[in-house]
Amino acid sequence: MEPFSDQFMEFHPIHGTNVQLDNSKTKATRVESFANGVCFSHHPLKPGEIFLIEIEEKELGWCGHLRVGLTSRNPRELEVVPEYSIPDLTDIGDSWVFAITRNHNKVIEGPAAGGQEAEEGGLEGGHRLGRAEDEGGARDEGDANREVKGHNSKPKTFFTDTHLYIDSIRIPRDKLVGRSRPGCFSHILDDLYKTNALPPTARRSRIGVLYVPKGKDQADMHIIINGEDMGASAKGIPAIRPLYAVVDVFAATKCVQIVQVEYGFSSLQTLCRKAIQKHIVHRMAIDWLELPEALKQYCKYE
Repeated sequence: MEPFSDQFMEFHPIHGTNVQLDNSKTKATRVESFANGVCFSHHPLKPGEIFLIEIEEKELGWCGHLRVGLTSRNPRELEVVPEYSIPDLTDIGDSWVFAITRNHNKVIEGPAAGGQEAEEGGLEGGHRLGRAEDEGGARDEGDANREVKGHNSKPKTFFTDTHLYIDSIRIPRDKLVGRSRPGCFSHILDDLYKTNALPPTARRSRIGVLYVPKGKDQADMHIIINGEDMGASAKGIPAIRPLYAVVDVFAATKCVQIVQVEYGFSSLQTLCRKAIQKHIVHRMAIDWLELPEALKQYCKYE
């Protein structure tokens, strides 16, 4: 793949009626109800370019979680933004959106899965587990600790590779996995991040979507959850028209924040953060260093 310059990711000014964007256009909050939270990327994605968001806030009492995907429909050409990404947007056509569940987000490839088609978008040659929204309500980090005990699909090891590879695509791992925030139990949550055991629907979980070119004018859509590739969620997507990212701030997910990914040379801030974190015993020890406050905050949180 040809390298491409970093572009600042923003949400499109056209979005669901219950969505409020902040001044930077990088944070989307659903201000009421549980629907009308459909958002789009401001610009079409380039091949291999990830649209990465972090779950900032949850809302108890709703069943269902975040939905992400791609659409070849220009948001400005929509007569009205659909109330739901699934099934409203996908029923219009030229859109591939999937619900993120607490478990079973991976696509299982195999001959036994051939010919099946997901209800929420086309899927050829694979089977997507957990497609339906059949969960019994939203949970928060308190439930995250309980889920981790029975979660065996992710290795309890640190990432050693600097990039995530999907065919010819290289995505820097640095931003794909979140970091805990200071608080009473932040030292406990640190292990969830370091071992990549954070449940997909928990706060601070990071979820991204991108497409990988496959042959002439076709592509596969991949969803990345906390640094792990879930596989080709949709195959054979027509890539002739521009593809926009879709983020549906739905139900138990109330607020999401775009995470900027650096594909080129790392910024001076990023290089400083890596050097500092390499030589400290714990993230919170940064407070003891004689550094500008802004740099301390950057090193601790992002």
